[in-house]
Amino acid sequence: MRRDIYQAIADPTRRAILTLLMAGSMTPNAIAEQFASSRQAVSKHLQILTECGALTQAQQGREIYYYLNVQKMKEVDQWLAAFRKLWEDRFNQLDNLLENL
Repeated sequence: MRRDIYQAIADPTRRAILTLLMAGSMTPNAIAEQFASSRQAVSKHLQILTECGALTQAQQGREIYYYLNVQKMKEVDQWLAAFRKLWEDRFNQLDNLLENL
């Protein structure tokens, strides 16, 4: 099942996993050690993140390493760009209003 990136980032644990992997690749056990939830719960989160393309995995010897797919995160950034522009325009309008007081 192909998932949407927005389904992946809707969950706080999955967002934390993405943030954790910004520092570099990790094994599932190393990732699970960072959370109070069970190894199975973290594995489910990793599965969802992988299915949506936010993570890639690579086998190195006996270990599987998960990597952040930065390209997929650009999809979120591009979607947010329109909102960022809206906020900047509103702050500029507020600045102009305050200067004229």
